[in-house]
Amino acid sequence: MIEQKAAPVVADRPVSVPLWRSRNFALLWGGQTVGELGSRISGVAVPLLATTTLEASVFQVSLLSFLTWLPYLLFSLPAGILADRIDRRKLMIVCDVVRMTLMLSLPLVALAGHLSLWYLYVVVGVGGVFTVLFNVAYKSMLPRLAGPDRLVDANAKIVMSQDFAELVGPTVSGFLIGLVGTAQTFFSNGVAFLVSALTLGLIREEPRARAEDTEDGGRVPLRAEMTEGLGFIRSRPILLSILACTTTSNFFVIAKSSIEVTFLVRTLHASTLMVGIVFSVSAVGGLAVGAVAGRLSRRIGTARVIWVAMAVPGPLYMLMPAARPGWGVLLYGLGLAAFSANVGLYNITANSYLQHITPAPLLGRVNAAFMWVCLGVIPLGALLGGALGSQLGLRTTLWICVLGTWSASLFVLFSPLRTMRDMPAEGE
Repeated sequence: MIEQKAAPVVADRPVSVPLWRSRNFALLWGGQTVGELGSRISGVAVPLLATTTLEASVFQVSLLSFLTWLPYLLFSLPAGILADRIDRRKLMIVCDVVRMTLMLSLPLVALAGHLSLWYLYVVVGVGGVFTVLFNVAYKSMLPRLAGPDRLVDANAKIVMSQDFAELVGPTVSGFLIGLVGTAQTFFSNGVAFLVSALTLGLIREEPRARAEDTEDGGRVPLRAEMTEGLGFIRSRPILLSILACTTTSNFFVIAKSSIEVTFLVRTLHASTLMVGIVFSVSAVGGLAVGAVAGRLSRRIGTARVIWVAMAVPGPLYMLMPAARPGWGVLLYGLGLAAFSANVGLYNITANSYLQHITPAPLLGRVNAAFMWVCLGVIPLGALLGGALGSQLGLRTTLWICVLGTWSASLFVLFSPLRTMRDMPAEGE
């Protein structure tokens, strides 16, 4: 990495310089790549720890997923206020240090012989709260580091890191669990959060983010400030359409995800190795799109690409419920890869649009409002998938889920985005 000379400007210039050569962004990107890998490792290790070491029941294991996502529903809006009032970089460092401490505590408590399922619940729940705080601050900090002209490129690189972590994380987790044991695997998560905190510490200070004051110079009342992000979204038809699209898609995607491993194993009789191959194939779709997202966005249009990304890959989703035993299992992987490509391109461009048009002092609260709504439905989607799978059968439920996911594109297809090619200029 070639380091640019220090400058007091937060959004690195000029635009012609490749984004990866921006010192601030490269530090954020590198730290988050390691952090994402750590998260994917724990995503496998946590349920395995509960299942094997702590002998938890199916319902008790499912509570871990519930506790992981519940903080988005409870704490997203307050997190937005905090991210707009204090230094976001320092907030992210604190979140990394707390999550590092929580992860390192698991193998230490296990070595002392005091590890219990309730302690694991506490670690997952508290860690989830600080993950919400971190993600709200991170999404609000990214536009300052990249600059408005390079938001799509910046978001594409972050999504590529997430897909890379999804591709290799489960394999690394399985290797570490076999090498050192399930509980000791969490030392690697602690190291990942430490690396993230150190890279954030090396980023130059950004100006302290502060919430907007009222016209008479006083601060907005707390309740009004907490809902200010929602009010901004409601006043912008395009943002409201994007939120409705994302929320609907998340609801049906989680319903699908809650039964897909059971479908692969029990209906398609896939081996453990084949299940791993299927999910690895899916991650390739996101990686491929992330590599060309900037070019696709410029060719199709930075606004138009949002609804194109949601609508065009939809027919390929049908390969998932159409999959059959044997080599037909790979049809599921191809359908999942199409969806991964959709998610990558849509998230890159939709997040870039939100970051582009939202005033900087309000960005934390708007990001928090988005998370509160579109991630708050995830526990409900998981319940729906399990209920429908039990009553209607796994294949029928998958058909409902993929059609429901594709239907989410209607919110952005029949919105002002359909008549736009590019994002509006700042201030429009």
